[in-house]
Amino acid sequence: MEYYELHPINPQIRFINKAVEVLREGGVIIYPTDTVYGIGCDIFNRDALDRVYQIKQDAGTKLFSFICPDLKDIAKYAKVSDYAYKMMKKLLPGPYTFVLQASKEVPKKLWTKRETVGIRIPDHNVALMLAKELGNPIISTSVTNRKGDVLVNPLEIQSIFNNQVDLMLASGALDGNPSSIIDLSGEDPEIIREGAGDVSMFYQI
Repeated sequence: MEYYELHPINPQIRFINKAVEVLREGGVIIYPTDTVYGIGCDIFNRDALDRVYQIKQDAGTKLFSFICPDLKDIAKYAKVSDYAYKMMKKLLPGPYTFVLQASKEVPKKLWTKRETVGIRIPDHNVALMLAKELGNPIISTSVTNRKGDVLVNPLEIQSIFNNQVDLMLASGALDGNPSSIIDLSGEDPEIIREGAGDVSMFYQI
């Protein structure tokens, strides 16, 4: 595994470019978000997706969210109602995962049975720059140990995943509180998980 330490606010572009090159070649990386470290790959690379499922010891049943660099990209990958757009514009970038109806642009491997997808725009420059420079969304699934505990220390992550991923971008120890998950695919919002992001406004509907 290649390992690079980046500044969280002003990431060194040469390290971002190295990670993007790995992603374009079908590699799998670990990178920081505004909540936890994520395991990621290009959502359009089937072999890389299979590797991520294998690393997570999942047969493809778990919903993997993905990162878009900004709001204008979300409409390409999901069906967004006026209400959903209004709320996302208010809360993003931030520690939220929004569940939306998938568009045909998204590989069906990432769809749930309800034909939805989870989309993130984290408030972390490393993650946003990766997606922007790659030009495609990046898978975002939390880095955990075999017990399912979230790992936040980059050196511990490096030691465990050294032979499983191709590159890691480290940016210090993270908070470890996962994103809040809000389902906006139906008529009314549904709170799936209360995490780092404030969800009080969705109780007021």
